[in-house]
Amino acid sequence: MFVHIQLNVSNEMCLATQQLSKQLLAYEKQHFALGKGDEEVISTLHYFSKVVDELNVLHSELAKQLADTMILPIIQFREKDLTEVSTLKDLFGLASTEHDVSMAKYSRLPKRKENEKHKAEVAKEVANARRKQHLSSLQYYCALNALQYRKRVAMMEPMLGYTRGQINFFKKGAEMFSKRLDSFLTSVSDMVQSIQGELDAEAEKMRISQQDLISVNESVYTPDSDVTSPVINRNLIQKAGYLNLRNKTGLVTTTWERLYFFTQGGNLMCQPRGAVAGGLIQDLDNCSVMAVDCEDRRYCFQITTPTGKTGITLQAESRKEYEEWICAINNISRQIYLTDNPEAAAIKLNQTALQAVTPITSFAKKHEAHHPSQNVKPTDNGKTTPSESAGIQDSTQLIALGTPIQFDIVLPATEFLDQNRGGRRANPFGESEDGSKDEEEDSLLQQMFIVRFLGSMAVQSDNTSEVIYEAMRQVLAARAIHNIFRMTESHLMVTSKNLRLIDPQTQVTRASFELATVTQFAAHQDNKRLIGFVVHLRETPGEESMSAYVFESNTEGEKICYAISLGKEIAEAQKDPEALAQLMKSVPFTNDGKFVLLNDQSEEDGATREEGEESEA
Repeated sequence: MFVHIQLNVSNEMCLATQQLSKQLLAYEKQHFALGKGDEEVISTLHYFSKVVDELNVLHSELAKQLADTMILPIIQFREKDLTEVSTLKDLFGLASTEHDVSMAKYSRLPKRKENEKHKAEVAKEVANARRKQHLSSLQYYCALNALQYRKRVAMMEPMLGYTRGQINFFKKGAEMFSKRLDSFLTSVSDMVQSIQGELDAEAEKMRISQQDLISVNESVYTPDSDVTSPVINRNLIQKAGYLNLRNKTGLVTTTWERLYFFTQGGNLMCQPRGAVAGGLIQDLDNCSVMAVDCEDRRYCFQITTPTGKTGITLQAESRKEYEEWICAINNISRQIYLTDNPEAAAIKLNQTALQAVTPITSFAKKHEAHHPSQNVKPTDNGKTTPSESAGIQDSTQLIALGTPIQFDIVLPATEFLDQNRGGRRANPFGESEDGSKDEEEDSLLQQMFIVRFLGSMAVQSDNTSEVIYEAMRQVLAARAIHNIFRMTESHLMVTSKNLRLIDPQTQVTRASFELATVTQFAAHQDNKRLIGFVVHLRETPGEESMSAYVFESNTEGEKICYAISLGKEIAEAQKDPEALAQLMKSVPFTNDGKFVLLNDQSEEDGATREEGEESEA
């Protein structure tokens, strides 16, 4: 009976040894969350597989020894280590879900008339959820890191005991393998001890990190804890983090979803939880971004496509994230990420807006060494010609110190009444209603551009384009200093009689300027999308006012300047039939008898119009 049992045990041991050899070769097909040092382990296990095949011939009953040195460590690894990692993963998932619930409650806090006590409770709840999530994540990551070491030890330590037991148990086996395997087994034993030492050092490091985490101030986890003076980086060309995305679920109903967003080149990407990779949600090239009021929520901003179509609405969790996202998207929209040194380009772009706090006499002074002056001044016949001897004036001679800046378009009372009398509406494609229709048909030039109003201010001179550069500098600086991101988008209609700002939604004219009153106009020399002009009005006899208006355009500002210049030439030529005939010969016409601009503006504007109509001039 004992012999029979011994034979059965020997047969079972032989089969088990053969299966073990196959499993050792299949170890390299296992996939762990993190791979560290697996190549060394796989090569070692391959060598062990060869040894097992040879020892399979000399197998015998090693039940007790195998149970202590081989089976038990494997069971412990499976039942203890792997189960612990799985449990910590579930706890981390529960903590993440709890954090999302608390963040959703915090995001729903109203912007006005807040209940401070309720806000403090919700903020404390968010902080506790974040602390819990952070602690559970550290425990989970610590267990994962420990698993990377234990998985290696869990396979090599049993094989070390098994191989040594076989050699010690069988005299013949010892004679066959001892000389060849002694050095190998010693190196494996040293490697196991080295891995165990690394594991102990890693565990101690994580224990210290957890203690530091427990002792930190609660403000680290409190959202918007530094709302009064956050440290904001305005030179970002890439950004990543969680934002709330507004989704329309009906005609008047919306939902907000918290997702992970990141920028990649000129694209805004979104990666839902559990997804392997992110997907494209918005092309940021030439888009515009501005702050919006949305459903009584704080820190909301909206991205608008180059065609003027409203894109997506997002909400950040704090003022710092809110402003950094706006700055990053604005930098990316200007395509500075395509330059050789994007970081330097972003810094230069933002420094241009902040130079108002330094005593620079003129915005274009720093360009004089590299660009000859191209100032224009009005002549007796109303045309604008280059000034041959235009000098650089002091900024105080151009704009008085302390001049207020207007960041929204507000019309004078008389002009407002004129534009709203009879409910007159204007269409940017030359199809106006009522009395304005005949006036527009008589105009030989009609050109529409999409612009965003940045600001306007009173000026003291219109003799040089330096005043426009100075106004640009002060407007951009004021926006940067006071964190003003909101911009009013309009359609700028250039005709041979006037400049009109038209509301893209209602087609109502917001502001109108007679072309004869526009005495200066220029585009920024570095930022080609900035355009400005000076309007000179004679309100009453003996009283005059001059104001500079600054805009950001979807196209190059030089094209708008060209359209205004052409409009002035047409207006002047209409006084002299011969001059008008000469001008009509030099510039082509459309089928309906209007001037066509000699540039690619019609192609660009045609892409921006919702109706797909071609731009006409």
